[in-house]
Amino acid sequence: MRTFLFHFQAHARVLFASLLGLVLGTALQLQQGPLFAWQGYAAIVVLAPVIYACNAIKNAAIAWRCVVTALALGLLGFGATGLRATVYLHQALDPALEGRDVRVTGVVARLPQRNESGLRFRLQVESAQLDGQPVQVPPRVDVGWYGDTAAQTGDTTGRLPPPDLRAGERWQMTLRLKAPHGARNPHGFDYELYLWEQGVQATAYVRTSAKDVLPQRLEQTWQYPVVLARQVVRERIYQQVPERAVAGMLAALVVGDQTAIDRLDWDVFRATGVAHLVAISGVHVTMFAWGAALLVGWLWRRSGRLCIALPAPSAALVGGVLLATAYAVFSGWGVPAQRTCLMLATVALLRLSGARWPWPDVWMLACAVVVVSDPWALLQAGFWLSFVAVGILFATNIGAYEIDSTGARGQYRLESSAGPPQGSEPLGGQPRKGRLAPLGGSVLRAAKSVGATFHQQWVITVALTPLTLLLFGQVSLVGLVANALAIPWITLVVTPLALLGVVVPVLWDVAAGAIGWLYVYLQWLALWPWASITVAVPPLWAGAAGVLGGVLLVLPWGWRMRLLGLPLLLPVLLWRAPLPAVGQFELLAADVGQGNAVLVRTANHALLYDAGPRYSLESDAGHRVLVPLLQSLNTQLDTLVLSHRDMDHVGGAHAVLAMQPQAQLLSSIEPTHPLQALRPAKRCEAGQHWEWDGVYFDVLHPQAADYDTAAKSNAMSCVLRISNGAQTALLVGDIEQPQEARLVAQGVDLSADVLLVPHHGSKTSSSGEFLDAVSPKLAIVQSGYRNRFGHPAAPVVERLRERQVLVVDSPHCGAFTWQSWQAQNSACLRLQGRRYWHHNVP
Repeated sequence: MRTFLFHFQAHARVLFASLLGLVLGTALQLQQGPLFAWQGYAAIVVLAPVIYACNAIKNAAIAWRCVVTALALGLLGFGATGLRATVYLHQALDPALEGRDVRVTGVVARLPQRNESGLRFRLQVESAQLDGQPVQVPPRVDVGWYGDTAAQTGDTTGRLPPPDLRAGERWQMTLRLKAPHGARNPHGFDYELYLWEQGVQATAYVRTSAKDVLPQRLEQTWQYPVVLARQVVRERIYQQVPERAVAGMLAALVVGDQTAIDRLDWDVFRATGVAHLVAISGVHVTMFAWGAALLVGWLWRRSGRLCIALPAPSAALVGGVLLATAYAVFSGWGVPAQRTCLMLATVALLRLSGARWPWPDVWMLACAVVVVSDPWALLQAGFWLSFVAVGILFATNIGAYEIDSTGARGQYRLESSAGPPQGSEPLGGQPRKGRLAPLGGSVLRAAKSVGATFHQQWVITVALTPLTLLLFGQVSLVGLVANALAIPWITLVVTPLALLGVVVPVLWDVAAGAIGWLYVYLQWLALWPWASITVAVPPLWAGAAGVLGGVLLVLPWGWRMRLLGLPLLLPVLLWRAPLPAVGQFELLAADVGQGNAVLVRTANHALLYDAGPRYSLESDAGHRVLVPLLQSLNTQLDTLVLSHRDMDHVGGAHAVLAMQPQAQLLSSIEPTHPLQALRPAKRCEAGQHWEWDGVYFDVLHPQAADYDTAAKSNAMSCVLRISNGAQTALLVGDIEQPQEARLVAQGVDLSADVLLVPHHGSKTSSSGEFLDAVSPKLAIVQSGYRNRFGHPAAPVVERLRERQVLVVDSPHCGAFTWQSWQAQNSACLRLQGRRYWHHNVP
């Protein structure tokens, strides 16, 4: 018996090491900047089995076998992932096609999303032509069809409102293509990685001007029947439920469409820690599989013949996984749902095969299967949250609770930590040591179930809080209370009603009422003081220590061992983002596209100059970029300066002011501007001066008398000079050459080391005289990639380079950081953190 246990444990160690090596090898490949040639990855893949053969040495030590198998599988994971990436990059958009009008034929392959500006949809490309000649474009393109062509493209010759597209329709249309390009900001969303995982390597908009060949609908195909069915169901939900916000939540739960959920509702969900319940997450799919397995098992046991052909527990297991997969497909087959289905299928196959694996091996196998299917899942926060949560449940024995698959109602079991793995054998007969006996009454059974569920949620909350802070810098303190009701309410009440509404639409009204009651509860929790806390996003080492501390706190050990986890939590909770020393200052020019937003920080104060553009009614730079950025740095603003009223400068101000109630507003916006109702603005006027931590701030423009004239909004831009005596920065908004000339003529001290280029590099600004007066060493251009204005204009760039000024622009640089104490070591985030899936801007 001892020999058997020894060999079993040895096999388990080698298996765990090999799976861990596969995951680590894949993770290492994801850290690459440029890729190797494909031959290099092929050689690595070939080398893997050669190294694995060393494992066959007779009487080799277990440690040797673990190292060899881990190395071999690690090489295999590294090489296979590199090969996939190399093949994928060969489908990238040819840079010569960017900005060109290409005639494309393709099929609508995803739910079209309509907003106030038009439609967005995914096109599966079948053919493409440029000037009558066939060209190769990526197979999947995300397309925008805008109702206001002039607003989006600058083309005023005509426009065609977007029609109601249907999934599966084949269209022929003229597209203006460009490579996927997203904002790159500290701790921000990686849009280019998202598109990479989706298989999208180009974006485009539809050309509908009078001089273009108009889009033509060719036919309705049946290539995407599931997507078409989802679209029909979504339309029926919107017709049945008049309240748009509630209908959007139902659509999110049934067909996976979250676009109609209001932004304010998302804020409530995040503050209460229930945002995962609104998306089709692993929780939804797992609970659906659990419910489906119970139903299939109950029905299966009604037939003796079926039970003879296949035992009811096995039928329930297979049926639960298959039905959960069908639900995941119908709800959009999102990446979290895919991961969950793979994990469920993996565990189910192990159980059906009769394998008796220790839980660490089962856990690591599920992880490896997901990583093999989608290596880039390792870069997603959801991956780490879900797999760490599952590991915690296994390690604390909570994962061993399950309803008896034999169908004996009310029976639960708890495997001891030294016993066989969960699901290794059916229950039957009398309860044994280490198992819970059948519960005697429904009240006691319900109390036990509620207690176990609450305990599980408590363990997950404690263990995942450090990881959540590492990934997001924010955690809900009311999440435990919110999820205690929201998880069963959404899973057992709202979701079943929403799904049954597909057959009986009136049930959608019932589900809408259930959502309304839950939302009242969540809003009440969100209004609590300290409903959520925000800390600066800690470095990886601090986050890893915190995660280890959280795990120690919930493991089933003695209280002395658990207390060892408390000091490990301190680096996460007490971490503070580095700040300038007294007498120094830092500029962070955020990547917001076509607009200005510059964060200025001193030792104890912070100022934001402009708040970026509005992208649509539902989206702006404040909500998407600046609020997350300020939260990740745990920065409280003293002042928000809005240079003037143009939307590319004030578009994100509402979100920033709502998040920063203490911030003073300094601006040239008119008294009737809508922002004045949110925060009365103090006028910026030449001569204003203040000092923060040894750093001096001076407003140079406009003059007080300028407010009495009917000047263009650009002419009213607040000009701010920041200096510590040794280094100076000049932020000038959208002033144009007349204002530049007046500043020069007035003899204002314009000299600066860093210049925020006026008007994003427009040819109407940055005159030679002005540049000579400023004499900058560094010029920052905040503009959008391939923006319709052509910023920065070639003559402006040429004038700057003639004066030997270093020019950095947002498309090439991403977020740009400059620090007065090391002015020569400025940093471009796009260059520092570049990976092979990021757009290499020409």
